[in-house]
Amino acid sequence: MKIFNYSEARQNFSTVLNTALKEEVVITRKDGNKFKLTSINEGKKKEESPLEHIKGIKTNISMNDILAAIRESRERQ
Repeated sequence: MKIFNYSEARQNFSTVLNTALKEEVVITRKDGNKFKLTSINEGKKKEESPLEHIKGIKTNISMNDILAAIRESRERQ
């Protein structure tokens, strides 16, 4: 379950909806009221890529360096 306060939910509504596709979302207000948001698309939840949660690696490699390495690798084959 993911919890957002009202302001977060309003400012990031797309994120809130995407999260609700995967898990229950609770939105809280300053007055203490809580609201539960869930998807009604039963069985149609977006399949998550196994690579989605892998953090990026920070390097100083440029896009041109990457493309050159790919070209070189393909030429060897």
